[in-house]
Amino acid sequence: MKCTKYESLFIFRDESELQEHIKNCPDCKAEHEKMQKVSELLGEVRPYFMQEKKNHAKVKLACAMLAMFLCTAALGVINFNTDISDTIRFGTPLSAEDLGLPVDSYGLLLVE
Repeated sequence: MKCTKYESLFIFRDESELQEHIKNCPDCKAEHEKMQKVSELLGEVRPYFMQEKKNHAKVKLACAMLAMFLCTAALGVINFNTDISDTIRFGTPLSAEDLGLPVDSYGLLLVE
């Protein structure tokens, strides 16, 4: 009958109890050797995953910087173009008459 104690010893007990059981049990020893191989493989591919994680962080940073640049540019255009900002604030662009300046019948500034 095959021993099934390896998983419980590996998870819930300390390393010394696990090593002592592995010395006496051939089933658990074989399972431990398989786990060591898996651990070695994971250690071997870890640098690739870490590099991938760094690349994702760089892409996120680039996207955030691009978004900030686009928002800054859009706000700059809105602030310097009074027709756009007036349309956003009041619904229509403001004329000289709306601003309280003297205008003639054509809506041009009246100069006296």
